[in-house]
Amino acid sequence: MKVLTAKELFENKGKDLALSLVTEPKSLSNTIQDDHLNRPGLAISGYLGYFLYKPIQILGETEISYMQTIKEDVLYDRIKAMFEYSIPLIIVTKGLSIPQQVEFLANEMNIAIMSSRLSTDNLISSLTRYLKEYFAPNKSIHGTLIEVYGVGVLLTGKSGIGKSECALDLIERGHRLIADDLVKITRYEDTLIGTQVNDFGCFMEVRGVGLIDVERMFGVEAFRKRTIIDTQVELLLWQDNVDYERIGLTNNYVDVLGANIPIIYLPVSPGKNISVVIEVIALNHILKNYGYEAAEVYQRKLNEKLQKKNITNKFGKTFD
Repeated sequence: MKVLTAKELFENKGKDLALSLVTEPKSLSNTIQDDHLNRPGLAISGYLGYFLYKPIQILGETEISYMQTIKEDVLYDRIKAMFEYSIPLIIVTKGLSIPQQVEFLANEMNIAIMSSRLSTDNLISSLTRYLKEYFAPNKSIHGTLIEVYGVGVLLTGKSGIGKSECALDLIERGHRLIADDLVKITRYEDTLIGTQVNDFGCFMEVRGVGLIDVERMFGVEAFRKRTIIDTQVELLLWQDNVDYERIGLTNNYVDVLGANIPIIYLPVSPGKNISVVIEVIALNHILKNYGYEAAEVYQRKLNEKLQKKNITNKFGKTFD
């Protein structure tokens, strides 16, 4: 499982979150393994029955004000009991000062405390976004990701089958490239986001030509840094003995990081305009999202026609 040390958080986001270290540097070795945040008001009041100690603890004005109303010996005992749990990090917002007992016990029990000049809401919002992104599951796969009519289409298939060439044709038709050759996929809840693996710019490898800079060649509108992956298209070499999908009543799905997305197995043969087919796939995906299934409509009309024909044969006349 991916972990984040308090030191890494301080080094990576210290400036953005306006952080300063309150406790001794040795406490920064504590590890963070949870992407949630917790405000320990009940724990400070002495109730530890359901204390969520694994997330980062946020102390805002409410918690600090409450501490100041508690007698020193009582506060000491409560904080000591609270710090017996493996708390990875405490962040105090608004640059507020914490009671001396809290800082003393934190150093004594190796609990990291940082102070932020940000308001509680702003800190929680920014830190949650960073943690969600850091701990989100991700993987890199061989493929090309392009946005067609706002639909994220992941092109996969054997090396040399024509993924990049297809993407290049789509770019020329006004669509946008996200990543070529390697695509980094990150899952946020049930949504898959595709980006480049390396932030080197918008380069594409075209066999026989070499590397080209898509952004410089086609303009800034030809490139996006990220997009939602809506569907996958697996390019396959055409085989005469294979029965490919013709109607589309069966929807196939593929599991990517635990999320299911539609997948279409598209046979490739010389002279076949794959770019136009990809555009059709994207438009059809949009229609399906609006509840329109062309195959189902066709099947229903066909059934109605056959039913009407059966009635005509039975009674010898039509009922139009």
